[in-house]
Amino acid sequence: MSTHMASTAVTSAQSRLLHFPVSMFAIAMGLAGFAVAWKAVAAMWLPELDIWRYISWLAAAVFVVVLCLYLLKWLRYPAAVREEINHPVKLNFFPTMSIAMLLFATVWMEYTLIARVLWIAALVIQLPLTLFVLSHWIYQPHYTHGHVNPSWFIPVVGNMVVPITGVSLGYHEISWFFFSVGLLFWLVLLTIVMQRLFFLEALPARLTPTLFILMAPPAVGVVAYLALNHELDNFVRILFYVTIFFALLLFINAWRFFQLPFFISSWAYSFPLAAATVACVKMAHIMPGIFIHSLVVLLFGALNIIITWLLYKTLLAIRNRAICQPE
Repeated sequence: MSTHMASTAVTSAQSRLLHFPVSMFAIAMGLAGFAVAWKAVAAMWLPELDIWRYISWLAAAVFVVVLCLYLLKWLRYPAAVREEINHPVKLNFFPTMSIAMLLFATVWMEYTLIARVLWIAALVIQLPLTLFVLSHWIYQPHYTHGHVNPSWFIPVVGNMVVPITGVSLGYHEISWFFFSVGLLFWLVLLTIVMQRLFFLEALPARLTPTLFILMAPPAVGVVAYLALNHELDNFVRILFYVTIFFALLLFINAWRFFQLPFFISSWAYSFPLAAATVACVKMAHIMPGIFIHSLVVLLFGALNIIITWLLYKTLLAIRNRAICQPE
């Protein structure tokens, strides 16, 4: 009996590894974004509060665990990894790894050497991934308009994150390169994604949380452009108010998200909210006033509530073995 139980446990563990999704990197990315948001808000109101540091350590621990498990999956089940690469949705989550690394470089900027190593390593991953994903979209014949969803923004967002730390590290022109690429393809993809949302069937429940990603590119754009340009101009105003508009659009449809069960894709709520919070903090330094400070409070409060809920639901799903299952 004990031998049979041990064999069953091994088989179950192998099955979970086989179905370990690349989207698990989104957890680390969301927590890293949460740490960046906490650091930005604390610097504005409570400089002595270093909760962000502990959050960043948690995010790093999650990242290391996910990276090790996914590398093990790649070694044990390379065909399953290739299947994710060829999947019209899962492919877009591979850059969450490099985005998380860029966010770690941002939150640990005080440790210049660590930040520089992480930033360069992230670029070594981000640029090839961007080229690969775009080539895949162009040359693979199996894509249809119905495959399009907001997760397609993820590779784009990664490029726009680059300048946030890159400028401070002295890589000004490289930062402009990545920002330009990210901005261009955000505008291209925004048209495609909105057309899909307007004219085709509603997103499946599992992908509905990715609607929050609509908010991420303009929010990241605000932070990145201010890092590059260092002053308020009409372009950053456009990016900021587009971010606020998407936040309003999502807010008035909040009841739709409340009705959804938890999926790993629910972590798509986290990073866009964190990015919008940081964008508001940056704008509050330039345009102080009750309006933007109120936005910081609202977005930061929502971010903390959602991260707490996501952590609880994720731990519950792990305990109940409800994740890493065949879809």
